[in-house]
Amino acid sequence: MQRDWEDLTTLQRNRRAARASFVSQSEAGGARNVTLLNGDWKFHYAPSPEEAPEGFHAPDFSDANWDTLAVPSHWQLHGYGRPHYTNVIYPFPVDPPNIPSENPTGSYRRTFELAEVPEGHTVLLAFEGVDSAFHVWVNGQLAGYSQGSRVPGEFDVTELVNAGTNHIAVRVYQWSDGSYIEDQDMWWMSGIFRDVSVQVKPPVYVNDFFVRTLLDEEYRDAVCRIDVHTNRAEEAYTVDAYLYDGAEEIGTAQLPADSSGTSADMHVANPNKWSAESPYLYQLVLVVRDDSGEEVDRVVHDIGFRSVELKGGVFLVNGVPITLKGVNRHDHDPETGRAVSAARMEEDVLLMKQNNINAVRTAHYPNAPAFYDLCNRYGLYVIDEADLECHGFDVINDWSQLSQDPEWKEAYLDRMVRMVERDKNHPSIIMWSLGNESGFGPNHQAMADWAKDRDPGRLVHYEGETRQLMNEAAVRNQPDQDPTASDVFTTMYTSVEVMDRLGARTDYEKPHILCEYAHAMGNGPGGLKEYWEAIRRHDRLQGGFVWEWIDQGILSTTDDGKKYFAYGGDFGEYPHDGNFVIDGLLMPDRTPSPALREYKKIIQPIWMEADNEGNYRIVNEYDFLGTEHLAWHWQVKIDGTTVQAGELRGIEVPARTSQLLSIPYETVEAEAGEEVVLSVECSLKEDTPWAPAGHEIAWSEHVLQEAVLPGDMPVESDSASALTVTRTPTEWIISGEITHLAFCRQTGRMNAWTHNGEPLIEHGPKLNLWRAPIDNDRWGQKEWKPVPSETTWKLSGLHYLLTRTKKVEVTEHGEVVYVAVQESVAPPGLAWGMDVDWTYIIAPSGTVDIDVSVVPHGDYPETLPRIGMEWTVPKSMQQVDWLGLGPGEAYRDSRQSVRRGSWSSPVPELMTPYIFPQENGNRHNVREVTIKGGAVSLTAEARGERFDFTIQEYTRENMEQARHRHELVKADYVTVQLDHQQHGLGSASCGPDVLEPYRLYTEPFHFQLRLCGE
Repeated sequence: MQRDWEDLTTLQRNRRAARASFVSQSEAGGARNVTLLNGDWKFHYAPSPEEAPEGFHAPDFSDANWDTLAVPSHWQLHGYGRPHYTNVIYPFPVDPPNIPSENPTGSYRRTFELAEVPEGHTVLLAFEGVDSAFHVWVNGQLAGYSQGSRVPGEFDVTELVNAGTNHIAVRVYQWSDGSYIEDQDMWWMSGIFRDVSVQVKPPVYVNDFFVRTLLDEEYRDAVCRIDVHTNRAEEAYTVDAYLYDGAEEIGTAQLPADSSGTSADMHVANPNKWSAESPYLYQLVLVVRDDSGEEVDRVVHDIGFRSVELKGGVFLVNGVPITLKGVNRHDHDPETGRAVSAARMEEDVLLMKQNNINAVRTAHYPNAPAFYDLCNRYGLYVIDEADLECHGFDVINDWSQLSQDPEWKEAYLDRMVRMVERDKNHPSIIMWSLGNESGFGPNHQAMADWAKDRDPGRLVHYEGETRQLMNEAAVRNQPDQDPTASDVFTTMYTSVEVMDRLGARTDYEKPHILCEYAHAMGNGPGGLKEYWEAIRRHDRLQGGFVWEWIDQGILSTTDDGKKYFAYGGDFGEYPHDGNFVIDGLLMPDRTPSPALREYKKIIQPIWMEADNEGNYRIVNEYDFLGTEHLAWHWQVKIDGTTVQAGELRGIEVPARTSQLLSIPYETVEAEAGEEVVLSVECSLKEDTPWAPAGHEIAWSEHVLQEAVLPGDMPVESDSASALTVTRTPTEWIISGEITHLAFCRQTGRMNAWTHNGEPLIEHGPKLNLWRAPIDNDRWGQKEWKPVPSETTWKLSGLHYLLTRTKKVEVTEHGEVVYVAVQESVAPPGLAWGMDVDWTYIIAPSGTVDIDVSVVPHGDYPETLPRIGMEWTVPKSMQQVDWLGLGPGEAYRDSRQSVRRGSWSSPVPELMTPYIFPQENGNRHNVREVTIKGGAVSLTAEARGERFDFTIQEYTRENMEQARHRHELVKADYVTVQLDHQQHGLGSASCGPDVLEPYRLYTEPFHFQLRLCGE
């Protein structure tokens, strides 16, 4: 058996040279002479190539007993083998180019009909994506072999087909030597997962073309340069080129039919320039004509006039230094894996545009071809990344092994050539990337040299070179230098402090971007604001790409029929990297997470800043657009209620400038305890292709009057009947006309509280320092490792604290009753703890003021997850109203996207259902919260300082033990958590930990609340 799939010298057999992605039309009316072979194929799965059926490619082979499998698809998602997730580690021994003998193999068969092929015509068979290598036969004859999973393989099958029924057979190998350079952070899944097509070409046709737009020094006028290759040189044939702006023809050229390539220039005066903000497209039409002038082939392709260059230490698009507000995107669908429909791709692009995202990195391979058409049309800058990563060599401490090995040079170049040639005509692509996390070596340099020679009009990107330079500079204790292969100085997960330092340096000649940052895993990231403050401070910092766009969960079903999203390990695979694949701004079903809302706010293109004289400055961060396309509205609200409103007209702020204006609101009379806020919103004035009129682009809030919070709690007296205090063997009973409380004499904890005979609590307040760990807690706190490690907090025992009550004392002062409790809270086996003093001040009116003082002692941990109080209320209390930030969840370092106001929500909707359950649903900077149900309500009012709250139907313990949503079980009560403070979120799962201002350090704490029953 010819084992092409593990022969490093065999990258292909009979595969045609790479070319641009396009489909010819057979006539001016637009009929396409292409047949998709998508659909049901007969399929056989074998554990290895040796066990696959012999002779299966013969037309008369019987596949009657074979299964049926859809193409495109992954066979693992249809019950053959199993999906396998790793981030870094190879799922097979690191012994290149050898692969395991256990190499699952899929055999595919189907027929297709073909009309008689006229003399001289060519028939091409194309596979857009097959993982990881394949042989193909047509009518029993070998058509060819290809590897490279996410770039196309095309074969000339003219001599193999016949008129009528044709038989096609494909054998796909799960592993090949190419798998060593396809070790990306994603699921290992196999099969024919992109389109398969047959195209019939005329005797002379456009085989390839390359469009370049060359702007003059003023970035005004342009040349459209067209290089065209026909399949053969033919003097009697010509290629006519037409350039259209809508229906208007604005340029023509005629080229000879030449297989070695010929070019022509069309000069265009002041064309509309393409950018992500204004993605103006022209239409190029190439027509091949024979000596009689008859059309024999036609290609129609959208083009955009734009330039990309390095100048003065920054990169420019159309002469302007742009800022990339980007995301990293995998092809992913929770049901079909990397076999992503055009509708799903369009959904992604629309969501990006609607959330102020202007750039995407195709991590870590070329995405499906249709994705780039969408980026052209709707407007997104693209870093197109080669299908190359060998991260697993880092585990054996030789990350650059393959990149420095000359025997792998051709395999590296092959990935680069096929990507660039396929995608070269897309204006959205501004950079080519040499791949990801593969160290650095001569093979990368060869890729960069080839790309710069082939396409000098784009930049080359590669983070691995920058990482190597920085590591070498650290060893030498010298400043790092600009990269040579990469045109940008690019890093991952760099701290804000280092970003500031890099941005301020003037000895670099190349700009800096973050190709990955702000790891969006679970509840996080925090600290996005600080990243963008640094980017806005330094011209050299030209933005970054959040990791990543979508949680790569796979929709699965439990034995009892519950749906859930699976991640690493859920299919019994080993080794695996758990839920590290659940790290997106979208959940697998494309439900936006709170992080996407936060990102949209932080990267919004319009800002408003207040000065000291009552004026406001509008800052336009668009690189090309003025503000004429936006509608502006303002409101003045008192505690969330609008008391004044108006529209701002005539705001015309050019791109990259600012303008002062005044807002015609009148002075508002408000009580000292009320909050007065001016908000300004700007939205689309008219419909766009990606959002309707009224879609919000940006907003700002300005506090005109901060609410004054009550300070120390007074000893309250009122006209209600006095309270009575009764001592029983187990409890202190405090009763009045409308309120009744019971405290445990042993622990001092509130056992019961009723108001007008209705229960307000199930179990009373207790100190809580723990949170169900978020992913940044689980994977952070220590140096990152490929499996979750115990956090510093758990090693300190914060997850299992025991309480020792030292004293419970009840006293009466006039009509008010004091309950004072002294306790010590500490973990078993360790010599640190917290001395806690509780004071409850109970008034006949039904108010309970709570004063809590906490003093740590011993060898306590440096930081805490949270500090606050937790209690439970009856399950019937299902509605929550609050004054504070809302409506969504927010934390100390992730609060820019929530607004001040009055908010209301049912308890279930306060929860954010992260795929991996963890702390969620916090509401931040709250003055007052009320939970109610039936005839009663319980209100918590801030005293001295605002608080945070989390109110949920699930216990903290259940949240921590569950590994999937369906493992959460609703409790028989509702848990209320009121926090004095909570530790920030950070990005430590794969990046910096919580920034200094948002860390909750262990120190003495004192906080107060008032609880009111009604």
